[in-house]
Amino acid sequence: MYDKLWLIPFFPLLGSVINGLFGKKIKNEKVIGSIATLAIASSFVVSCLCFFTLLDDKVKIHQQVVASWMSIGQLQIDWGFLLDPLSALMIMVVTGVGSLIHLYSIGYMHGEEGFYRFFCYLNLFCFSMLMLVLGNNALVMFVGWEGVGLCSYLLIGYYFEKKSAGDAAKKAFVVNRVGDFGFLLGLFTLFWYLGSEHNVWTVNFVEISQNAHLLPAGGFVVTFVTLCFFLGATGKSAQIPLYTWLPDAMEGPTPVSALIHAATMVTAGVYMIGRMNGLFALAPTTMMVIAIVGAATAIFAASIGLAQNDIKRVLAYSTVSQLGYMFLAMGVGAFTAGVFHLMTHAFFKACLFLGSGSVIHGMHHGYHHAHLHDDPQDMRNMGGLRKKMPITFVTFLVSTIAIAGIPGFSGFFSKDEILWWSFGSNHGSWMLWLVGAIAAGLTAFYMFRLVFMTFFGEQRTDPRAKDHIPESGLTITIPLMVLGVLAVLGGYVGVPAILGGANKIHHYLEPVFGHTIEVNHIAAHGSHSTEIALMATSIAIAVFGIFLAWLMYVKKPELPGKFVGAFTGLHRTIFNKWYVDEIYDALFVNPTKRLGTFFWKGFDVKVVDGIVNGVGALVNLASKGLRYTQSGLVQNYAMTMVLGVIVIAAFYFFG
Repeated sequence: MYDKLWLIPFFPLLGSVINGLFGKKIKNEKVIGSIATLAIASSFVVSCLCFFTLLDDKVKIHQQVVASWMSIGQLQIDWGFLLDPLSALMIMVVTGVGSLIHLYSIGYMHGEEGFYRFFCYLNLFCFSMLMLVLGNNALVMFVGWEGVGLCSYLLIGYYFEKKSAGDAAKKAFVVNRVGDFGFLLGLFTLFWYLGSEHNVWTVNFVEISQNAHLLPAGGFVVTFVTLCFFLGATGKSAQIPLYTWLPDAMEGPTPVSALIHAATMVTAGVYMIGRMNGLFALAPTTMMVIAIVGAATAIFAASIGLAQNDIKRVLAYSTVSQLGYMFLAMGVGAFTAGVFHLMTHAFFKACLFLGSGSVIHGMHHGYHHAHLHDDPQDMRNMGGLRKKMPITFVTFLVSTIAIAGIPGFSGFFSKDEILWWSFGSNHGSWMLWLVGAIAAGLTAFYMFRLVFMTFFGEQRTDPRAKDHIPESGLTITIPLMVLGVLAVLGGYVGVPAILGGANKIHHYLEPVFGHTIEVNHIAAHGSHSTEIALMATSIAIAVFGIFLAWLMYVKKPELPGKFVGAFTGLHRTIFNKWYVDEIYDALFVNPTKRLGTFFWKGFDVKVVDGIVNGVGALVNLASKGLRYTQSGLVQNYAMTMVLGVIVIAAFYFFG
């Protein structure tokens, strides 16, 4: 089965090519959508076969070399794929959730101009992500890394006629280039050091892992390399300081938000750190930086989510915050917990985004029939929708409970393991736990604020639109129901021993992370009573957040207005996202624009163009004088010849 690995990325690539070349001629939306969905579903089938084959196999690492890519001296780089428990889990998530999003998109994108173009991009995006997670070396990974960056640009800017969408696409592209610079710098440094110092010329992940011990633990080289890789991760996975592109990515269609924010691009940084766990474990300084940045991002993004009114932007900042949790896990050495949360987050966040899309779809329908133009994404225009959209409501609610970390739902198991490791790990501290716990409380509050504003209370939609808001069709609700079930049950593969479980995902990923954890003595220390107490505290904080949201948005809906009136400055600051975009504009964007303008108008126009134009003007001036010598009159030429003879004679006799 392992020799069929190449089929997993091939199917979505084939679907992208078919729709890209022939979609405009096909025109039929059902055919176009079916081609794209069948392509990624075929990848899911092959992924399942590979996953279960690996599950029963005693050998847990398999490589398939498709072709030789580069051969330069001792350097041999193959176009190859790597299947181990980590990549097997990732391809299941990418293709499984991706298939549901493709199916959902058939209904959601109905009637859109450029329907075929959307599915071409969507398939290409999945192809790139699968290349990223399956690549057996860093260069193949980087091809996928850049591919998802390109496709994010295309998908975020899908509505390219809107300036805001074009700007958001460019922002995502430029910000990610900063992170990509870090990735490449780290890769080149690692490659050169291992080759020049130890004659190990490789970018293969298995070989890098086997030779990681050649880098002095805690030394400058391994710290520099891992910090560079982490810079790349902050770009792709939207961490401080490179997170600003992700909320603006909401300009793309909702299925794009679900795909980018749930199962694919934003998880690339987390996956990359997990893939290179042996290197990162050798750099305690980098691990500390990752943990601090992750914790800071988790609470910072959660604070912004408190005041947003656009339903998709609340979920966007929620994604940034949850990614912070994953990086916090990686930073304290809880690699398994980070990947576990990546998986559960893919389930409930995809369901939340698709659920928000279902709400927006219904609101659009109502406004269209009532000939209204209110913002269908503003939660202040919603309310009472649980009666209009029961399936959307139930699936959205269970996913919200999951992200809030309530026991019995998937998010509880993964989130709580991260909090335990952030407290008990020899790379953790009580301060990291406290920040993570507070962020969990904020998450519970703003997510249930979203639920109560959208689905509860009086319906604030214009009365003319109320009777025209329907439940979405089956192509939209079926993916919601599947993801809703996964949001509830997906965490039971990681029930911890303290709750009577076997933590199956920990044992499943042990071939990938076990050696690193053992060699570097990474562990979470503490008594069972301490772990139970911390668990109970985090649950209490989450429940308090939910209660506070209920009190302010259901029981006493006048309270938010009073709070805003009492803390106007604080609310304005949070609503404006702590003015980070404005600070970046002042420090980086505007000075760069001014510098570009100087080089354009000051150097290019005046110096470069001045020299070129000056040469042209000089030739023109000279030609104007010389043209008088070409009059066409014989007597003038004769006179010129006589004058020439006189001048020559004068030089001859008197010179």
